[in-house]
Amino acid sequence: MKAVILAGGFGTRLSEATNLIPKPMVEIGGKPILWHIMKTYSHYGINEFVICCGYKQYVIKEYFANYFRHNCDMTVDLSNNTVKIHDNHSENWKVTMVDTGLNTMTGGRIKRIQPYIGNERFLLTYGDGVSDVDIRETIRQHEVSGAYLSLMAYKPAGKFGSLQIDMDSNMVTSFLEKPDGDGNWINAGYFVCEPEVFDYLPEGDDTCVFEKKPLERIAACGKMHAYKHRGFWKPMDMLRDNTELNEMWDNGVAPWKVW
Repeated sequence: MKAVILAGGFGTRLSEATNLIPKPMVEIGGKPILWHIMKTYSHYGINEFVICCGYKQYVIKEYFANYFRHNCDMTVDLSNNTVKIHDNHSENWKVTMVDTGLNTMTGGRIKRIQPYIGNERFLLTYGDGVSDVDIRETIRQHEVSGAYLSLMAYKPAGKFGSLQIDMDSNMVTSFLEKPDGDGNWINAGYFVCEPEVFDYLPEGDDTCVFEKKPLERIAACGKMHAYKHRGFWKPMDMLRDNTELNEMWDNGVAPWKVW
């Protein structure tokens, strides 16, 4: 089974870091967040990846094409132009990087990689969020559900403490630090997909947004299943998110590090 990773967007809300590199290549603990996501899948035996590239795709391609050089000790003999790799720390990964267009939307990108998936079940996620989700369990529950698509549902906490205040005395009667948000489950972006999902994506339409009509139609047909995840999930939308994730990693309290 292959894992498809959407990694082609502009990452405009993280522009401080994405002027020179694509968002999935922004680092946590010295490694691209894309690497962290792939390590999670690899922990559960998923070692084949299809990366939907777009904005500054050459950075992603260069990273994996020269993975040995990025991650191993090496000797370069300038006299004969040879390179010797020492202490191979490489991964057992097969990575296919596909140019899915600079301005293509998510649905269009997924449709473009259909030839690399064929008529097989596949996993799908975004290249900017980490989680301790049990990939094996998402697949198991998906198989039982009979759905065309399963998504990881997550109920985020509120950003601020919640107060109950007596209207007459202005005295605080209760306090709850960062309660659940509005009570709604949200799409946290770890999917298990049957090949029928491609049927909901129009051919040649790079403006198709996966999260709009395709997912709405799949849900309306009763073919969407939710895996409720109550563990850790954090998207890296802004610079402060990257800072927080790096602090977690540096302090040895990175919940997504399941490997």
